Amino acid sequence: MTGTTDRRDRPDPLDDDLGWMLGIVFRGYVRAAEHALADFPSGPRGYQVLTAAVNGPARNQGAIAEELGIDRTVLTYLIDDLERPGFVARRADPADRRSRLVDVTDAGRAAWEQRQRALRQVESHLLGALTPAESATLRALLQRVACSTQAIDPLRDLCQVVEQVQPEPAATGAGERRAGRRRGTT
Repeated sequence: MTGTTDRRDRPDPLDDDLGWMLGIVFRGYVRAAEHALADFPSGPRGYQVLTAAVNGPARNQGAIAEELGIDRTVLTYLIDDLERPGFVARRADPADRRSRLVDVTDAGRAAWEQRQRALRQVESHLLGALTPAESATLRALLQRVACSTQAIDPLRDLCQVVEQVQPEPAATGAGERRAGRRRGTT
């Protein structure tokens, strides 16, 4: 041998990297979901908004925006797109006439059920390497992690998150980091 080593003799550091694993699964899911929702108003984001409308009592746009983590202005356009084919309807909130509630229509519920079946097929394909019990366990664990993550909402202050996970630089002091933060380069 001339100094080459077989890669199989060394573990790949990515094999144990949560971000890498989540990224691979997420990208596979997004590609397949975009295909399944290609002709749906506003694609996957429109489907998420319709899901929020289907799975609960009528809520105002602000509550839906907060739940989904979507800017209110963007949500307005997504709801407009869902309103055109008659999937949702807006109505005045009896408790606050300035607020609009988003109601799912029968056509919207039917469209949601059809797309939900298509997305379940996507999920089954992606989780095909798992047994049904393993798939159920993974879903339960991911749900718990997702709910916990959403509850602490670490993305409200991205700079704070970066500071928490980044090791302190040795010689370059905090003054440079603060200056970078003031310039918006954190």
